[in-house]
Amino acid sequence: MPIQKKYFSRYREPLANLPNLAEMQLKSFNWLLKTGIREILDEFSPIVDYTGEELVLEFLDYSFDEPKYDENYARVNNLSFESSFRIRIRLTNKRTGEKKEQEIFLADMPMMTPRGTFLINGVERVIVSQLARSFGAYFTLVNVFKGRKLFGAKVIPSRGAWLEFETESDGAIYAKVDRKRKIAATALMRIFGLEKNDEIINAFSAVDNGEVSFIKKTLEKDPTKTADDSYVEIFKRIRQGELATPDNARELIGTMFGPERYDLSAVGRYKLGQRLLSLAGVKVKNPRILNKEDLVAILSEVISLNNNPLSLPDDIDNLGNRRVRSVGEMLQQRLRIGLARMERTIKDRMSTSDLATITPAQLLNARPFAAVISEFFMTNQLSQFMDQTNILSELEHKRRVSALGPGGLTRERSGFEVRDVHPSYYGRLCPIMTPEGPNIGLINYLAGYALVNDFGILETPYRKVINGKVTNEINYLTAFEEARHKIAQAGVAIDTEGNILDEETEGRSNGQPALIAKSEIDYIDVSPQQAFSIATSLVPFLEHDDSTRAMMGSNMQRQAVPCVRPQAPLVATGMEEKAARDSGRLIISDMDGAVSAVDAKSVTVKFGRKEKTYELVNFVRSNQSTVIHQRPSVKLGDKIKKGDVLADTSLTDRGHLALGQNLLVAFLSWGGANFEDAIILSDRLVKNDTFTSVLAEDYTVDVRDTKLGSEITTHDIPNVGEEKLKDLDEDGIICVGAEVRAGDILVGKISPKGESDLTPEERLLRAIFGEKARDVKDTSFRLQHGRHGRVVGIKVFSREKGDKLETGVIKEIRVEVAEMRKVSPGDKLAGRHGNKGVISRILPQEDMPYLADGTPVDVILNPLGVASRMNIGQILETHLGWAAEKQGYMAITPTLLGATETEIKSELKKAGLPEDGKVRLFDGRTGKEFDQKVTVGMVYLMKLSHMVEDKLHMRSIGPYSLITQQPLGGKAQGGGQRFGEMEVWALEGYGAAHTLQEMLTIKSDDVLGRASAYDAIVRGEPFRTPNVPASFHVLVNELKGLALDVELRGVKEAPEDSEEYAEKAQKSKGRQKERFEEYILEEEEKTWSRKK
Repeated sequence: MPIQKKYFSRYREPLANLPNLAEMQLKSFNWLLKTGIREILDEFSPIVDYTGEELVLEFLDYSFDEPKYDENYARVNNLSFESSFRIRIRLTNKRTGEKKEQEIFLADMPMMTPRGTFLINGVERVIVSQLARSFGAYFTLVNVFKGRKLFGAKVIPSRGAWLEFETESDGAIYAKVDRKRKIAATALMRIFGLEKNDEIINAFSAVDNGEVSFIKKTLEKDPTKTADDSYVEIFKRIRQGELATPDNARELIGTMFGPERYDLSAVGRYKLGQRLLSLAGVKVKNPRILNKEDLVAILSEVISLNNNPLSLPDDIDNLGNRRVRSVGEMLQQRLRIGLARMERTIKDRMSTSDLATITPAQLLNARPFAAVISEFFMTNQLSQFMDQTNILSELEHKRRVSALGPGGLTRERSGFEVRDVHPSYYGRLCPIMTPEGPNIGLINYLAGYALVNDFGILETPYRKVINGKVTNEINYLTAFEEARHKIAQAGVAIDTEGNILDEETEGRSNGQPALIAKSEIDYIDVSPQQAFSIATSLVPFLEHDDSTRAMMGSNMQRQAVPCVRPQAPLVATGMEEKAARDSGRLIISDMDGAVSAVDAKSVTVKFGRKEKTYELVNFVRSNQSTVIHQRPSVKLGDKIKKGDVLADTSLTDRGHLALGQNLLVAFLSWGGANFEDAIILSDRLVKNDTFTSVLAEDYTVDVRDTKLGSEITTHDIPNVGEEKLKDLDEDGIICVGAEVRAGDILVGKISPKGESDLTPEERLLRAIFGEKARDVKDTSFRLQHGRHGRVVGIKVFSREKGDKLETGVIKEIRVEVAEMRKVSPGDKLAGRHGNKGVISRILPQEDMPYLADGTPVDVILNPLGVASRMNIGQILETHLGWAAEKQGYMAITPTLLGATETEIKSELKKAGLPEDGKVRLFDGRTGKEFDQKVTVGMVYLMKLSHMVEDKLHMRSIGPYSLITQQPLGGKAQGGGQRFGEMEVWALEGYGAAHTLQEMLTIKSDDVLGRASAYDAIVRGEPFRTPNVPASFHVLVNELKGLALDVELRGVKEAPEDSEEYAEKAQKSKGRQKERFEEYILEEEEKTWSRKK
């Protein structure tokens, strides 16, 4: 049954459709396959031998085969979803004119899935886009001298040496090549074609006419007079200490700024033309390299800025000056490096091979090329393990934009300016969603409507307005283009013809907020949600939430785990359907027809004679151990239109994103149990599996071939009881459907045991009786501590079947264990407004507060968690949600244009509820009415991936650090709780000397003391006095390392070293021995009596 929706008066259909939300990834990778690879092949082709007179190798064409395996097969078998990359090459022998052509396999290239991800070794990965400084020229403020601003410029190419200009306090302009020592800028002009002083002065005569003549001052400081002098001077700066002659200087600098080593790129040329208007319309021979006109324009701009006291430097944080480097460009850069390495080996082989018999394939060594591809996908900082907690986290991971990574910023070096929200982010990057930790502001997310243009610059759409009338024309503008226009906000009142009604309206002029007259408006926003990312757009009443809480709400939606019964929110923003569809996880019909067959594994749609079956995914483990599961949302015989949803996922409800559950909530203090944001839950939610989630874990067991022989999987394991083996088959593998707990055997396995592995007792038995005891040891795989669940799948891979396995592995067994996890105290719940908390108690339903009609509430939240947090959005959601639930609709209230307070009151009245949303509530324990009326309503709550069962941990004895001999820390290491410096002070303050001594010695790093203490506990004896802790010896050794001789003197004799203590200990041992002998005799008597 489709969801009934209700829109409110301020709602208006967006003036533009949302783009495909994974488009940035798909578009970039398609560009690489079609254009990017062709570009780099043309860069390197042809390759000529060192002499230039014998062999020429040309790259003609390239192709990709069909992927070797389909996506599902690759995922199940831990393989990569990839295609063979083949290249056609021609080798020409210049001496004989003979030409040989061959098609050669270069490497396996991972292919992008339709969802914009990569499958590498069965694991889904995402290549995060990078936000880097754009190529081109930037003008910076270098110094302020006697109240005068002195400017400089930086020319940043895509590839090659950086060029920097700086104005010094003496009025001369200096240049730096590749960040080396500076030289007069006029010397650089000479090598670009302006040799004579008069030529240089004339080139700048139009701008260099202020108080200071910058060019004349520079010429005074310039020691060079000719181009050759300039080449030599620059060579000296770049290659200090080497012999500088005009010829080798010309060769070095010629290649440095030539097309082989220098590339301004199409982006750089575009940005240069955009920033320097004097270059507009100037035709240049090679637009990818710097030339005379460029240098004149750059230096003219520096002089103009120096002459104007009101001039400002370029804003490097403006998004017009930054660009997005997506997967295609980053991979192209790595492939270029691979081809450069291949080029070197090709030239080496050309000079050593027999020219008559050589073939193109013999020249090529494809290994460096393949290595570069695998290195990029496996080790690059921006190639990330995909966040698959839920489908929203998948979607937002693909839309993530990072300023970190190779060639980007680092956390330590990035200051406040680069992290701050810039006005140019509007409609391009979300101003709210960013991590809370050290990466704040460095990792951002694309706004919903943002697109990346061909130059990598972010654009956002606007509807054209002419004479106060909104037209159908949609233009995508960059930050610089937008700053030149006056733009009205999306909430402007418009009539049915598209005419703007208000004479003056709120908007942005030159990027700043302003009131704009109707006649002056150039564009209008397409949607009120235009500025926000997808996750932020899913928060209703966002405008009523404090920014920090809005950020938490956006981020926590990505941590919601799928529940067994997903529920779409009663209060939504209208973005839920688009987010679900573009996640790529829904099954959507691509034809009209009727459902002819439907079950848990597939849906079949029939149209006339055509029939199509859509396979569903069942209980597949995601990267974060949540479950990806599809279930049919249609019934047999249903009429289907193209674009209809056939199957929902574990996180959608009737094609809408469903991250949480709609629950009846009361804002009430309840005996201190909801102190500090704690949440009280009704046990109805446990019984009804409202917050029950499924976790799936894969356990892989390798059966290896060892030096002593092969390991064997078997049911017959030495010294293991029948009870432990009951669920294993004859091969020792657990049966599907078996319930398993920590310590249970999943795969029974025995390994050959060498002589050295025998215990002293076994060696003695063998020496006396020559008995050939079983030479195997139990190496079975047991379920780790703290885990339990049901076995839902077994997969066995072996060399015999032709599966690819690591060297030394004969067989690999994968056991899939799924766990139904009910909600429990300690689990974290959160709303969409940053209102998070931990469950403190789960009360019986009958003890929960109830309404006048006897309906018990599901959740009790603390009212103190609202006022100081300033997230009032949750209260508006509570009221509107209750009205929506009573009337049976989904309320659509988009961000910034949601339902008004008056409309919410009206809806509550229609639903027969109090207008203020407060009702009389009764205590479930006593039946008495609470003193005051209480706010009650429906709130959408999510269960987050921070579950208590994953965090619960305990230790009695465990591993110790090798250096300090202190217990390790953390759950993964089986560590203990640190008793730190401040805790020691606390015990000192109370004078708890004996407790403190135990903490610092036998419970920590007194190696002998802790062993004897354990022994004493087992024997029931008193503890011995602790010894010197191991960390003290570490300190002594450190001091010795500093050449300080430290001796420990005057150690008192421990009481156990005295004769009296030794006598007592002897008597105690004697009593122990007597008791043990008595016990043995009793046991023997029992055995005899049984035999009789």
